[in-house]
Amino acid sequence: MKQRLSKKEYLFVASLLFGLVFGAGNLIFPASMGQRAGMEMLPALVGFCITGVGLPLLGIAAISITASDSLSAIGNRVGRRFSLLFTCALYLCIGPLFAIPRTATVSFQVGVLPFVAPALHDVLLLAFTALFFAVVLFFSLRPSGILIWIGKVLNPLFLFFLAIMIVAALREPMGSVWAMSPTGAYAENAFFTGLLEGYNTMDVLAALAYGSILVDSIRRLGLSSPADLSYSTILSGSLSTLLMALIYLALTYVGAQSRAVYGIDANGGDVLAHIAAHYFGAYGGVLLGITITCACLKTAIGLVTACASTFAALFPHSFSYTKYTVIFAAFSFAISNVGLSRIIAYSLPVLYFLYPVAIVLIALCLIEGLIGYRRPLYVWSIVGTSAAAFFDFLRALPPALCTAGEALPLASLGMGWVVPALIGFCVGALICAWQKTRSY
Repeated sequence: MKQRLSKKEYLFVASLLFGLVFGAGNLIFPASMGQRAGMEMLPALVGFCITGVGLPLLGIAAISITASDSLSAIGNRVGRRFSLLFTCALYLCIGPLFAIPRTATVSFQVGVLPFVAPALHDVLLLAFTALFFAVVLFFSLRPSGILIWIGKVLNPLFLFFLAIMIVAALREPMGSVWAMSPTGAYAENAFFTGLLEGYNTMDVLAALAYGSILVDSIRRLGLSSPADLSYSTILSGSLSTLLMALIYLALTYVGAQSRAVYGIDANGGDVLAHIAAHYFGAYGGVLLGITITCACLKTAIGLVTACASTFAALFPHSFSYTKYTVIFAAFSFAISNVGLSRIIAYSLPVLYFLYPVAIVLIALCLIEGLIGYRRPLYVWSIVGTSAAAFFDFLRALPPALCTAGEALPLASLGMGWVVPALIGFCVGALICAWQKTRSY
């Protein structure tokens, strides 16, 4: 019986994991963190890597140890109702609520925004996101070999482009990192601020959602023993997370340098756009924009497909995969027009609630590997965590929510109702699906 993978197979599994979890958030948040942390970038980076690299790896290890074939199977250790609610919340978070809209706004922020007049930003964002999600919907409904091409060609192209940018930053730095004083929360406690910043990548949630795919891929390569699966999963995951940590280090460092020229940008998308323009001019900015847009398209298509498949499986008597795909694409389009900075601000409270629950669930799965399954441990640990996390959720709510009506897309035109109407429709559709399921 096969007990270990070959070096080539380890690399294959590592690249699969990298492709599953590396998205728009993994690009923008380290760069933004570097700008704000300045000379405190190293402790901030350590904290960021704990939640952005270490915990996702532990999440995958937990799935392999418990031999779970889905997120629902992990949730069922607490209870069936919890499993359903947590699975829905997690997939909505890494899907149409935050992660999918973010792929469109990051693409716009880096690839279009630097080249157009400010007066045209809102109109062009609407047009760009409409085209973006039209493409996403097309390929989500019609799986095609072009996605494989995008993954095999454009992802390496982006990494190559990023490597050139890093080398340029090292040879001709924009400024000294160690001369930049930390700002905001980074001045008080850079480590824990970076730790919380790692939430924004949503990689822990993605690891729980897609970890079973990784474990199944390893199983298909010929391993069957839980111990062998765990060993190979952790080793493959370590290779992938090491690459991600190196990318985070590079982006954080270059982001910190850019502050000497551009100051503090509103978000990580602006940081990347400024860095590319500084070193490569307009043509470099265009190339970076195209590459990131294609990579984000691939991520968005994968997320829409995963969310639609999951909800179609959870609620088999409601909507078909096709209808869920249309609903999630429309929902994501509506959310994306809020803008990147607002998506980030509004996602934080939700992440502050979901992340502690996910972390405790991972820890319980790891403990199960040592002492066996104990349902009361799961139930009461999650109850206590959820109660405390709810207060973190309330504290993280942005003040802007008090004047949310003024911040709605198209509000200045008297059309602020359009986006909420689309969101309300999609929510209503999901409730209908839930009611249909309960009637069976």
